[in-house]
Amino acid sequence: MGQAAKSARTVVISGVPDGVLNNDVMSDILVIHFQKAKNNGGDVEEVKYPTTEKGVAYITFEDQEVVGSVLQKNEHRLEDRRLPRYYPLKVTAYCENVFSSVTAVLDMSVFKYKFVLEDLIQELKKKSTALSFGSLQSNGHISVQGSFPAMKWLRDFLLLKAKSLSEDKNEESKSHQRPKKRLQRHRLTREMNNFVHDAEGEKQVVVLDTDVYHYMKCFFSKELLANTDVVISDVTDGDITTLHLQRGRSRPDAGQVLRVKEKIENQSIKLHKSLRKERINFERCIRDKKKYRSVCESVKSRFPNVLFIPCDTHIDLIGSSSAVFEFKREVNKKMQGLFQNR
Repeated sequence: MGQAAKSARTVVISGVPDGVLNNDVMSDILVIHFQKAKNNGGDVEEVKYPTTEKGVAYITFEDQEVVGSVLQKNEHRLEDRRLPRYYPLKVTAYCENVFSSVTAVLDMSVFKYKFVLEDLIQELKKKSTALSFGSLQSNGHISVQGSFPAMKWLRDFLLLKAKSLSEDKNEESKSHQRPKKRLQRHRLTREMNNFVHDAEGEKQVVVLDTDVYHYMKCFFSKELLANTDVVISDVTDGDITTLHLQRGRSRPDAGQVLRVKEKIENQSIKLHKSLRKERINFERCIRDKKKYRSVCESVKSRFPNVLFIPCDTHIDLIGSSSAVFEFKREVNKKMQGLFQNR
């Protein structure tokens, strides 16, 4: 049996002490730690440290089974006589993308007057085996799950279909059919026109991962829209957010909207590769969520590049691997202190 792919034999290590020792020495300490049986380790093929992220290392094992064993260990403490103290590490499975799978619900009813929906779904399944489709509902809704690139392909494919509907509408408007029938047949086509690119570039559409969009909106909106008069509206559907870009009142040059779209797409690609997401669950009760939020606010000053999003039952953290790990650890530490003082 051949060796498993390198990505399947690799783990991500967060919390590596930065600047304490020489990088080569720290790499040796990491290898020793993850080769020890008491740490559920095994033979290490490669260690990558330092990396582009502070406090993060990549360990590749010779055997894929070691990855599972290492991940099962509840706590990893980096200890060595050359270190001033022990350092808790977080070990996670390596993945090519941060947000590896997204889910969305599509409204396919816009195509029912032009296509047999069951046949259209079958066509989509054949064209992209990376997508998983649920059952087609009577109202034309269907759930789809897959990688973000696959979902973007799906959106682009459906945009082309929508554009064909729009062109049919233009041809039909030249005929003498009753207005009521035209309105009924293409009732939703006008909505889809918002997704179709204007010939002069006045309207553009960008499809983003929702978490990436939240992060981008928080930290990069001014940079992306600097010296432009482009208006952006967003529609969020679960893990996917669609941005609609169009000219502002001052009517900038036609290429400006397209340039903003390209800047957003390029920034999205960078963030998709570098961001990580953690979740803090409200362990005691939902009533404590105000306390969790308050603690997150207090910790935020130490981690300015981490975005935290409060939800009903948890708080999502988005940022670099090392930053979100330290942020979460600090919040949990403070919350434990609050609970003990009750």
